[in-house]
Amino acid sequence: MEKMRYDVVVVGGRVGGSTASLFASKNGLDVLMVEKNQEIGTPVQCAEATSSSTFKTLEMKPSPKYVCTEIKGADVYSPDGNHGHLEGGYAEGFILERKVFDKQLAIESAKAGTDIMVKTTVKNPIHKNGKISGVVAEHMGHAIEIEADLVIAADGIESQVAKMAGLNTHQTPKSLCSCAQYEMVGVECDPNYLQFYFGEKIAPGGYVWIFPKGDNIANVGVGVRSDTGTAYSFLKKFTANLNATPVELNMGGVPVYGPVDKTYADGLMVVGDAAGQVEPFTGGGIHVTAHCARIAGEVAAEAIEKGNTSGNFLKKYEKLWKKEVGQDLKQSLKYRKIMDRLSDEEMNILAKFLKEQDLESISKMSVLGFVRDYPQFLKLLKEIL
Repeated sequence: MEKMRYDVVVVGGRVGGSTASLFASKNGLDVLMVEKNQEIGTPVQCAEATSSSTFKTLEMKPSPKYVCTEIKGADVYSPDGNHGHLEGGYAEGFILERKVFDKQLAIESAKAGTDIMVKTTVKNPIHKNGKISGVVAEHMGHAIEIEADLVIAADGIESQVAKMAGLNTHQTPKSLCSCAQYEMVGVECDPNYLQFYFGEKIAPGGYVWIFPKGDNIANVGVGVRSDTGTAYSFLKKFTANLNATPVELNMGGVPVYGPVDKTYADGLMVVGDAAGQVEPFTGGGIHVTAHCARIAGEVAAEAIEKGNTSGNFLKKYEKLWKKEVGQDLKQSLKYRKIMDRLSDEEMNILAKFLKEQDLESISKMSVLGFVRDYPQFLKLLKEIL
C-alpha cells in the first residue's frame, strides 16, 4: 500500500474543503485535499446564490469568471399569488456559476501550496493512540495510506468521515430538505432579483426559487420536506407552467435544522454541510461554510504549530465559529420553525404585510400569537424592507 504524509488531510473539495485547505496552506501547513469526484465543482449541489460576505471571508474579489449576476433584492410570492418586494439588505448578493467558482477556489488553494487528488474516496480514518491520524483512501483502484496530524472533514451531509470518527452527523426527514433544480433557458425574469414561491401545494415544508443567471437563463428549483411527493415531482409540476427548456438537473439534500451537536474530535474538525453549517431559514450555506472553514484552517495551523491536535485544543474551532456565526444560526432556526407552523392562509397575510407593511393584517395571525410571541421575527421583516 502506498503511503503519504501531510500535516493536514482535507476530505472534500468544494467550498468547505477548499476554504479550509486555502487558509491552512496560507498559514504554512503541508496540506492534501482529496475529492471523490473526477472534477471539482461538478455536479452542482446548490442554487448558487451567496452574499458579498463570502468574498470578504475568502479575501477574493468577485470575478466575472464565475459571477453570473449581481442580486439587488427579491420578490416573495404567497400561496394566493400576491407578493412582497425586498430591496437590498439581506436580499443582496450574487448568483455564481458554481462549476467555475468551486474550481477557482481549489485553484487558489493549490496556488497557496495545497496538493489535490481528485477521484479519491476515503475508506477509513486511521486511528493511532486514541486519535484520528489520517485516512485510508482509494485512488484509481489503488489503496493509499495518508498519515496526517489532523483531518478536516468537508464531505457533505451525514459525513462518513465524522461518523467513522464517532461523531453524530445523522439527519432526519424533519431536519433535511430534499431539493431538485433545473438550470433552464428561456426564463423571463429580472436578472437582478430573486423570486421565491411558498405554499403547501407547490412546495410543502419549503419553497420554490427562481435565481436568474442572465440572458434569460435561471436556476429553477424546489426544496420540500414532504411525504406527499418528491422534490423532483414538485419541480416538474411548477416548471410545466414555464415556457422554458431545462439543460441541467441537480438533486440533493440540505440540512435546515441547525448544526450537528459536536464538530470536533481528537485529530478531527468537521465543516460545511457535514457540520450542518447552513442557514436554516433559507437553506443557504456558502457564506456560513466559508466562514467556518476559514476558522478551521486557521485553528489547524495553530494546533500543529503547538503540537496539540487533541479534541481539548480543537474545541477552540467550535467555540470560535459559534461565537462568530452561532447566534445568527440559532436565530435563523427560530424563524425556520415559525415558517414551519404557518398555514397557507397565514402566509398570504404575511405577504400582505411585506407588500403593504400592514400591521393590522398581520395582527390577525392570532392563532400563533404572532405579534406577541415573535417580535424578533417582525423586527427582521422590518429590517429587510
